[in-house]
Formats: sequence, structure tokens, C-alpha cells
Amino acid sequence: MSRADTEALLTKYYEAFNRGDSDAMLTFLTDDVIHDVNQGERRVGIDKFRAFNARMDHHYKERLEGITILVNDDGSRAAAEFNVHGSYLNTDSGLPEANGQTYVLPAGTFFAIRDGRIARVTTYYNLTDWIAQVAG
Repeated sequence: MSRADTEALLTKYYEAFNRGDSDAMLTFLTDDVIHDVNQGERRVGIDKFRAFNARMDHHYKERLEGITILVNDDGSRAAAEFNVHGSYLNTDSGLPEANGQTYVLPAGTFFAIRDGRIARVTTYYNLTDWIAQVAG
């Protein structure tokens, strides 16, 4: 895959995210996608990614702004940096109580690309910053 192809793939992936279209997001992933969640466990497989998205959709409403995508020369690896603008809708286990708090959180994701699809998604953000924003 070329650098331009990978950038286009990730642009479509993030457009689907910002539409709240989890089903569309899944079409850009390999069946055995590796999903490394910030301060969480590694999940392998598209079904686990689908379940994660469903949980996230229940607890949060988010959109990403200021997305910058960086791709290596052969298109096999990429990174994205962005700001998450969100609302905390329903209390998530082990986290502060939700009452619609809003937050803006810098974050980044690393990707591995295989056969024209996303094979790994590894996301990082500052959980302490997020907790401070929603605990207020």
C-alpha cells in the first residue's frame, strides 16, 4: 500500500468515527485486528473491536478534531494525533459518575496496515487528565 493509500484509509476510518458509524469503521479492519486500549488489555479480533465500540457508544459521545495523520514510506505503519471532544453520558465501571460532563483530551493512535486494511490500533491518552476534567 502506498503512503497516500494508507492516509486515505485512515481518513475514511476517522470520518466513520466522527459520524458515529461503528459498522463503517469495522469495514476498514482486518478480521484479526489487534486493538490495544489505553491502560487496558489487548483485544484481538473484529468481534472484540465491535463490542468495545458498543461499550464506548453507550458511555461516551466523541468527535475528533485537528486530526493529523503521519505515514511511513511504504504505508505499512501510521500514526494520528488529534483532540477528542467528548461528553460523558453514562457512568463507566471504575470511573467517576457521569452526568453529561464535557471534555477535550489530546490523544494519539498508532496503526499497522496489512493488505489494505488496519491490522492494529493502539490508542494513547492521559487518563489522569480525563478524570480531572470529568470529576471537576
